[in-house]
Formats: sequence, C-alpha cells, structure tokens
Amino acid sequence: QLQLVQSGGGLVQPGGSLRLSCASSGIILDRYHIGWFRQAPGKEREGVGCIMRRDSVTYFADPVKGRFTISRDNAKNTVYLQMNDLKPEDTAVYYCAAPGGAAAECGPGGPGGPEEFDFWGQGTQVTVSS
Repeated sequence: QLQLVQSGGGLVQPGGSLRLSCASSGIILDRYHIGWFRQAPGKEREGVGCIMRRDSVTYFADPVKGRFTISRDNAKNTVYLQMNDLKPEDTAVYYCAAPGGAAAECGPGGPGGPEEFDFWGQGTQVTVSS
C-alpha cells in the first residue's frame, strides 16, 4: 500500500527556516514528479513547487521562488522541502503529493493542479508568527 509520510513543520518566527520531509513506502519517488502544495484556512490548495523525476529539476510558484528549495535523497526514498526566510503568509498546512498512473505536470510555476496527483501525505502545519 502506497503511503507518503510527512514530518517536520511547526511554529517559526518570520525570517526563520523549516524543512519538511516526505518519505514513501510503496513507490520509488524518483520515478515520479513530486509536488508540494499548501492550503491556508479558507483558501484553495495551491502548488508550491515540484521536483521532476530522474533529473530532479525543480520549479516553484512565484510567492516562494528564491526562498524554498526541493531536494531528493534516493537512498532514503525521501523528498525534502526546505523553506527559508519564512513569512506570515506562508502559514498553511503543507502536503506532498505523487501521481498515480498518469504523469503529473511539473514545470515553470510549479506543479500541475491538485487533481493531477493521486497520493497525498497527511499534511503538516507550518505557522509563521512572532
């Protein structure tokens, strides 16, 4: 059974950093584009960034470009979202996601829509506040 298990997150002051992890049992993550999304209260889920399969090229949405990075550790079958210079508007529940049978989009601007991803992590709260 495929599972994406997230860890990390928490409360951080503006300007601080956090790293989220997304580990998989059931699929080999580097065979898929992996997306990171977030959802703030009262807002739709939005794409944050993604990492392409094989070559691990990354793309990000404009609000986080230059502050967030994504990396992959194939030995641990884990993808990471490193978030630097965090702002209060980054407060949200963050999710990693993987596609099912069909490939999901990952390109300039970040991942395709949430509907393209079939498997989701459990979500982790990130709160940026002083």
